[in-house]
Amino acid sequence: MSVPLWAWFAVLGVILVMLMADLVAHRRAHVIGVREAAVWSIVWVAFGVAFGVLVWSWWGAEFGQQYFAGYLIEKSLAVDNVFVWAIIFAAFSVPREYQHRVLFLGVLGALVFRGIFIAAGAALIENFAWILYVFAAFLIYTGWRMFRSRNDHIHPERSRVLKVFRRFVPMTDTYHGQRFLVRKAGVVVATPLLAVLVLVELTDIVFAVDSIPAIFAVTSEPFLVFTANAFAILGLRAMYFLLADLIHRFVYLKVGLSFVLIWVGVKMLLLDVVKIPTTVSLAVVATIIAVSIVASLRATRGQGRQAVQTAAAGSFRIATDEELAAVEPVFGRRRREGYTSGRGSTDT
Repeated sequence: MSVPLWAWFAVLGVILVMLMADLVAHRRAHVIGVREAAVWSIVWVAFGVAFGVLVWSWWGAEFGQQYFAGYLIEKSLAVDNVFVWAIIFAAFSVPREYQHRVLFLGVLGALVFRGIFIAAGAALIENFAWILYVFAAFLIYTGWRMFRSRNDHIHPERSRVLKVFRRFVPMTDTYHGQRFLVRKAGVVVATPLLAVLVLVELTDIVFAVDSIPAIFAVTSEPFLVFTANAFAILGLRAMYFLLADLIHRFVYLKVGLSFVLIWVGVKMLLLDVVKIPTTVSLAVVATIIAVSIVASLRATRGQGRQAVQTAAAGSFRIATDEELAAVEPVFGRRRREGYTSGRGSTDT
């Protein structure tokens, strides 16, 4: 697959434009409802599918199918990531109107980290062909581990990263609008949003360790690996607001995801024995995910939306107007007007 340099720059340009459009549309802190989340989800999926159609028409059916297979794998695995975010937000009692900014920066960081992982993975495969067998064994093991722990949940309040963060970073338990840092009595302290952002970034890195080898099982083209990842990740924020209150209904999703990981691991392991067509791989992944979702919804029919319940990572609250007026900006001087209106602010 020959990809000209301008195509890479064009894709990066489109991604930046889409991110800026999303940032402008959500520049004011507000609660994102189901309808708004559904509209944005449709928009992001439409972009992802449209790009797949472009790949299909430009480079042919084989590469088009590889892109869609990778996109479907990444999108499916991302659902589990969304559920982890919901647990983190619940543990920190993050107000819903502040969650989008954390997710926006989290997704931005995810794109950077995954770009690094993809480049490293492509370099390893090019120089050490045997590394594919390592990826395959890792995916099979990860799938088996996910199946065994399908009923387990993460506990952000027990996170070692959170303990280290609190030990070395002065932190307040009060939310000061959407700010990650504030200056109180001359001392710069982190707000709970910064701790949440660190945990969100960390969980995405952990998920990337699983998902990047998985997509290399269906395509070895770095351009397809990156674009499938990017377009799948870009819609995660909208997906979160759409599905966060429905975690309890996807009871068999982890089972399906574990089978997907095992399947792509086996496919990669047999690469030199039998070449499984991309069409077959795409059909198997789509079938596994569809069956797990339908079975989940049937098993939990009649249940409505409900907020995630988890152990609290601390006693968090929203700052009062007096507390907002008492803090100073971390950089620069206090503005004469507007700084005290922290609930809608986008300051650092």
